[in-house]
Amino acid sequence: MQKFVSQYGVVFVLVLLCAYYSFATLNPQQPSDAATGRNLAEFISKQHPTASVLIVVRDSDDDRAYAASIQQTLEAANIKPLDVVAGEPRDIVGELRRLGTAGTKLDIIATQHASAQWAVLGETKLKELAAEFPSLSNVQVLKPSSYTWPTFLTRGNLLSIGNQVAVTAIIAIAMTMVIITAGIDLSVGSLMALSGVLAAWTIHRMAGDGDPGMMTLAFACSAAVLLSALIGLLTGVMVTAFDIPAFIVTLAVMRIARGMAYKVADGPSPIGIESEAFHSLSAGTMFGIPNPVILMVVLYVFSYILMSHTALGRYIYAVGGNPEAARLSGVPVKRVLLFVYAICGALAGLGGVMEASLFSVGNPNSGVGYELQIIAAVVVGGTSLMGGKGKVLGTLIGALILAVISNGMYLTKVDSYTQMIVFGTLILIAVLLDQLKSKRWKF
Repeated sequence: MQKFVSQYGVVFVLVLLCAYYSFATLNPQQPSDAATGRNLAEFISKQHPTASVLIVVRDSDDDRAYAASIQQTLEAANIKPLDVVAGEPRDIVGELRRLGTAGTKLDIIATQHASAQWAVLGETKLKELAAEFPSLSNVQVLKPSSYTWPTFLTRGNLLSIGNQVAVTAIIAIAMTMVIITAGIDLSVGSLMALSGVLAAWTIHRMAGDGDPGMMTLAFACSAAVLLSALIGLLTGVMVTAFDIPAFIVTLAVMRIARGMAYKVADGPSPIGIESEAFHSLSAGTMFGIPNPVILMVVLYVFSYILMSHTALGRYIYAVGGNPEAARLSGVPVKRVLLFVYAICGALAGLGGVMEASLFSVGNPNSGVGYELQIIAAVVVGGTSLMGGKGKVLGTLIGALILAVISNGMYLTKVDSYTQMIVFGTLILIAVLLDQLKSKRWKF
């Protein structure tokens, strides 16, 4: 039973959670992506090949892309839309009145579900306009058909979970190594804030109000990550050279790094970064997959190889299992500890840069509470707080479990206070299971 829990329990929990939230969020879906827009335009071109069409959407990037796909598909079928209106209900009223005053005949308003709910596109308002403007007397409002599907399993939500888990999971790689050596690092959230603020401050200093080039962005991001790595290395020195408990050292570093973030930002206000190239580092995609998710996968593959197939990985486990026996066996214990704390700082810095890129700001208030989420992901993933045991792939599953729970509770409208209780209870259960296994209790 213990073997089953340790090897397959977290995977089973993840699958079970996904199944539960898929069932709990089974709802009518109202598609409005580019492919849906093309399908609607193809329907119009086949069923109403001579119709005059007005395209109506909300003023958002996604809706504009949806409208553009309708327009392009209609024009390819030799149907030129009268106009594309992306805005508020009053904008739609103004456009309908303009068409009516000009006597322009309108047959179809192509829209999507959200806009179709506006009163201006309802039957009552359209009848009022038709009474005033005869050219609007036979207007049809067409929108894509809905379908039933779990909101949890929609593409947008799955990508959201991927983006949500990426930063936590990346830092959790290094936290896994630290905890395997029987250490802890409470400073990662503050290092995230410092790194993001430093990257933003450097970009502003080097580029001013202009658009920073790639060399400027590379230097700013590298400097921020390097500083975080050096702070992590300093933590390792304090732990190894002076034999100070990691809990105390990293608690102090947490306060120092947060204070440095405020000093660099000159207060609690974030530093904005007006750069599309910088934003695209985290907001961009490759083959439809968010860049942070791709980076997360690459780092996990690398860390898996490091921990499972290299001497350094074996040393990390040996230090956590019995540091004195490891030392007597020739393992460079101090250098191993310096390495894991430096890597923990570096990946925290990388996480800070990623978050600053995603939100286009270096925020000295970011990363608050992240250290608890990251440690929770490691523990839920099966790494022992006593050291010597754990797998980075288990940490990835642990991070996914936390992200799925968080996302699922948000979708099912669970209040934030209950979420805090759930996550706290989850951590306690994970630690309890770890203790039960370490004492070899029977289930």
